[in-house]
Amino acid sequence: MKITGVELRRIAMPLVSPFRTSFGTQTTRDLLLLRVETTVGDGWGECATMTSPVYSSEYTAAAADVLRRHLLPALFARPEVTPWTVAPALASFKGHRMAKGAVEMAVLDAWLRARSLSFASWLGATTDRVAAGVSVGIMDSVPELLDTVEGYLEDGYRRIKLKIQPGWDVEPVRAVRERFGADVPLQVDANTAYTLADAPHLARLDEFGLLLIEQPLDEEDMRAHAQLARQLRTPVCLDESVVSARSAADAIAMGACSGVNIKPGRVGGYLEARRIHDVSAAHGVAVWCGGMLETGLGRAANVALAALPGFTLPGDVSASGRYFRTDITEPFVLRDGHLDVPDGAGLGVTPVPGLLVDVTTSTEWITP
Repeated sequence: MKITGVELRRIAMPLVSPFRTSFGTQTTRDLLLLRVETTVGDGWGECATMTSPVYSSEYTAAAADVLRRHLLPALFARPEVTPWTVAPALASFKGHRMAKGAVEMAVLDAWLRARSLSFASWLGATTDRVAAGVSVGIMDSVPELLDTVEGYLEDGYRRIKLKIQPGWDVEPVRAVRERFGADVPLQVDANTAYTLADAPHLARLDEFGLLLIEQPLDEEDMRAHAQLARQLRTPVCLDESVVSARSAADAIAMGACSGVNIKPGRVGGYLEARRIHDVSAAHGVAVWCGGMLETGLGRAANVALAALPGFTLPGDVSASGRYFRTDITEPFVLRDGHLDVPDGAGLGVTPVPGLLVDVTTSTEWITP
């Protein structure tokens, strides 16, 4: 299989409501899509970057630039490309995992379609549907938060995740617990908003029986996470800190976490995501699939990944309607708190041409 050309497409997807975290508020999801044309057919990839480098050092305009200048020319130079040769071909370029992951996803989609294999079956899925959780952003008031959570529970979501930050943590969690009871699976996500000095304050969350607290401290401070984990009863989960199977193994060995949020874009693609799953499962560490407000393309791949046996916690694999009024693929719909795992070739979904055109802001065709 050889790559003959790549389309870079920027799209802007308005969100159904603002999504606020400790690092900012999104009202529109600005995304970069790749369509890889190969000698055996096309494949789609989705880059998980945000508009600004606030979640990680990567951002969408930079991803497009490094793809254009460095990553794609390196792949064009290869006489043959397979899902296993993408990472080695790009290894000389440091970082840029989300851009690399988008290329790998598109190559994998084309390669699997040519063989009539699905993402799920090829990755090793053991179920045809996955439990869906939902991530709830920071709100202007506790009553607004309670109304929002109530709506998601009525929709059937199997787990609630609350975004937190200093000044919006203990009281919102307390209010949700008091309103909806101890039986609702509940976790929190700090997106690096705290320091180790906040350990006594974060320990106040222990009384609420949370599934976990996600990425409370700076992503580069693994040792501080290990220290914090010893001071909390609430399990510590890492997100931004885990960028590879090696860093996952280090975190587990240090006692820095007892859970890992696997986001394929963050770790450079689905092959590395599967390696993190395998490493974690070998050490009895729970994993779950995170989300980056993906379109139906990224959601299809994430749902397939979440169907692997080590994903024992509901992930952020919400229905399309959680974020977008209209997706660019046929929408993912929540059924009894679960999403169906696509079983068609490749991703099992493709963009609907008219819907894709409606949200496209620019396109660029790159050839060898």
